[in-house]
Amino acid sequence: MKLKIISFGSNDQYRATAVHRTQWMGFEGAPTTLNLNVEGAVPGIHGGLGLNVISDKIGYNEFLGLSFSYAYRKEVLSGVLGLGFSFGLLQDAIGGGEWIAPNGVSGDPAIPQMGDKASGFDMGMGAYYNNNDVFFGLSMTHLNEVSIASSSNLIQMKRHYYITAGYSYDIDDMLSVRPMLFIKSDGVTSQLDFSALLLYNKKFWGGVNYRPEDAIVAMMGLNVNESLHFGFAYDVPISQIAKSSIEFMVGYNFDISIDRIPKSYKNPRFL
Repeated sequence: MKLKIISFGSNDQYRATAVHRTQWMGFEGAPTTLNLNVEGAVPGIHGGLGLNVISDKIGYNEFLGLSFSYAYRKEVLSGVLGLGFSFGLLQDAIGGGEWIAPNGVSGDPAIPQMGDKASGFDMGMGAYYNNNDVFFGLSMTHLNEVSIASSSNLIQMKRHYYITAGYSYDIDDMLSVRPMLFIKSDGVTSQLDFSALLLYNKKFWGGVNYRPEDAIVAMMGLNVNESLHFGFAYDVPISQIAKSSIEFMVGYNFDISIDRIPKSYKNPRFL
């Protein structure tokens, strides 16, 4: 999720998460996404650090993003407020040798025969608040609207805006419900996601996500223990693109403790 750039370190555990998504299954060259994420709190810097790697493949085009994040944490009211920023590198590449011109003639000057690749510096920022029951966040990616230009003028990134909010309500000691809202926009078009999850015994969870004019998503997952968790999502399309999508997630929470050896001792007899 894009809001990861400012939710890094929002709790005291370290997390590693991998997500793989296959979109519009059945289309040749359909998009596939792999996202690797590591984040955690670092008390010495009053916040958290994060590393995010994303790879998008669409046909013969491959997009790669690598970013580092820092979020400053401060207790506000009964929760924690995080203010953060990210910086990194975006790269876009195209495999020109695999493209075929519409007329079947090779050597089209608009298609680089050896492929093409370009990169650019990217920035993001945002704010995130959470407590035991509520979370709210907003962020911006591609803050500097980086241009990834090459001989093929591959891509120009527009600034994107994200808003998310959610609430956790305990029905009883075993069951809780979590409605959530997610909005993303590039300033021209916007997309809304409405979702609700049921969590049973803090171990099993399932729910539904509704994306107007696009898809209804069924979600389910398992928290094997306090460290290991899995997730699965299946998109049922309601748009004219009548192809389903599927997504898998695996995550692991871990603790890193460093035993500090004191370099000196104080004895009141010698003060």
